[in-house]
Amino acid sequence: VQLQASGGGLVQPGGSLRLSCAASGRIFSIVAMGWYRQAPGKQREMVARINSADTTNYADPVKGRFTISRDNAWNMVSLQMNSLKPEDTAVYYCNALYLGVQYWGQGTLVTVSS
Repeated sequence: VQLQASGGGLVQPGGSLRLSCAASGRIFSIVAMGWYRQAPGKQREMVARINSADTTNYADPVKGRFTISRDNAWNMVSLQMNSLKPEDTAVYYCNALYLGVQYWGQGTLVTVSS
């Protein structure tokens, strides 16, 4: 499974960004995908996940502001981020769970600053 993330950038507080993760390879057996983030000096943390039943879960700090979605074939998973805050600044990583193994894409930097 190969994952390619895109969509990061610089945005002002209160703004929006949409991250996308394109999956390729043996994607038919993916059971879940998600987004994680790692801020400078902090551990990587889960932001949002979605599984094959389209059940979603979110980290408390992003609930009500971020929305994860996917297409039916696991070709693309997106993260719509609204009402962004400076504390959302981090490198965001796409993740896929396939046959019990986690796969990671390269990170995409999101900077929220005025």
